[in-house]
Formats: sequence, C-alpha cells, structure tokens
Amino acid sequence: MNRNDRKIGIAALVLMALALVGFYFGGMDDFQTPAKNERNERNESTERNERNERNRNVGYYAQKMQKVERFPFDPNTADSTQLLRLGLQPWQVRNIYKYRAKGGIYRQKKDFARLYGLTVKQYRELEPYIQISADYQPAASLFGGNERKEGTERNERSGTDSLRYPVKLKDDEHVVLNTADTSALMRVPGIGSFYAKEIVRHGRWLGGYVSIDQLDEIDGFPQEAKKYLIVQHAAPKKLNVNKLSLNELRRHPYINFYQAKAIVDYRRLHGDIKSLDDLRLSRDFPPEAIKRLEPYVEY
Repeated sequence: MNRNDRKIGIAALVLMALALVGFYFGGMDDFQTPAKNERNERNESTERNERNERNRNVGYYAQKMQKVERFPFDPNTADSTQLLRLGLQPWQVRNIYKYRAKGGIYRQKKDFARLYGLTVKQYRELEPYIQISADYQPAASLFGGNERKEGTERNERSGTDSLRYPVKLKDDEHVVLNTADTSALMRVPGIGSFYAKEIVRHGRWLGGYVSIDQLDEIDGFPQEAKKYLIVQHAAPKKLNVNKLSLNELRRHPYINFYQAKAIVDYRRLHGDIKSLDDLRLSRDFPPEAIKRLEPYVEY
C-alpha cells in the first residue's frame, strides 16, 4: 500500500472507533432510561397514595362528633340548626325544607314519621318532643259541630263530610257543561276530581261541547252522570279550513293527519272549500266524520 492509502485506512479506523465509543455510551443511557422512569413512577405513585391516606386520616379524625339533643320542636317552623341538633342528617334537613317549600304541612305527629331515612327508633325518641302549632291545623277545626252538621245534612245516608266532599246534586238539578268548572262538576254523582278535570280538558281540546254524547269520548266516563249535565247555547270555537296549515288543522281531536292532508290537497287542487261536503269523495271523510266535524269549521 502506498502512503496515501495507509493514511486513508488509518483515518477510517479512527472514525469507526469513535462511532463505537459513542454508540456504547449513548445506548447504555437509552437502555437505562425506561427502568429509571418506571422506578420514578412507582415512587411517585407510592408517595401520592401515602399522602392521600394521610389526608383521609386527618380529615376523619378531625371531624367532630355531633352531640344529639332533645328539646320541643315544631317540624313546620324548626330551622336547620335545630333539626341538626336533634340528630337528623343534613340531607334529611334538606328534604324537610323542600317539603315545606312545596306547601307541605305536618298536621299530626305521625306525619313526621314519613321523613325519608327516619328509623322507628329515631321517631320514637323524637315523638314526645314534636309540638305542632294549632296554626297549622285545618281551618274547619275553628268551628263547632253545628256548622259541620249543616254541611253534612244532605249526605247523612252516605256518612260523608261536605267540608271534605262536595254535596252531590239532586235528581232534578243540572250543571251546564261548557260553563262549569271542576268544583261544580264534582257535585255530579259519579264524577270525582279525575273525571272533572278530564271533562274540562276535553272541552278545551274540542273548542266547546255541542252534545252531551261527546263525553263518551272520555275513556270510562260514567254513563249515569250524563243525566245531570246539559249543553246550553253551544258556541264552539271554529276552525277556518281554508286558512289553517296542516299542523294547525290536525291539532283538533276530530281531524287526524290524513284528513288534514286531504283538506290541504283539496285547497291546492280545487281552491277554497265551500262545505265539508266537498270532501265527501275522499275516503278519509266518511259521512259520520263530516257530521261530527261540521259544528267546528268555518269557511
């Protein structure tokens, strides 16, 4: 080999040696890094768990035990401090406040027993201390037996109390259907609060009653009650079938989606409707449907 070749060979060997040295020391760091990271993570996790455990122990032991006291209280007026002193839990106190905020009243001692989470043992311990003010008793308790007797004369056979139950109509008495409210309707034999509300609701949905037989559209309506109800000067709310949209038409209980669509399609193809008889060729409007809807439409 000449001199130049030897120089080149020596230089190459030196570079290879430097590369091997650099790879060796750099590679060792790379291999050691995951192990170090894993050890560090384990140490941090252990320290964090120990710190949380210390915090929990400190909070647990630092909590003061509440001393239960017994003293007279009115559940309608007692504040949260008093209720907590009696040994009730904070969430029970919140339930009492919610009950009172909604208009709930404890009229008797046993009403307090319905408090969620209250045990038999707790209630028996609290019962002697419950003192409900007379201000929270029913107003009817202000009057003597004469007034109460007068209110129950017409219900002697059934034994009901007219201060709690409405006096029912006689056989020759009637209620006007479109003007009666729920109180008047509850005087009809066979009608309680449920059907009274349903009668009013269905009448509003219809736009007014035009026949007593429309009450049969209410599920399970008692037939014996119909003889006490009358319709006078019926003036139902009218629907303009030439102006209302499909969605507006179908809101009426006597018009379903397909009937509303038939009305809209007729207006689009033939112009304004002059009479519901214009729809008699539509299979969605049989004669009984037209007759039932006629009092509620205008053109």
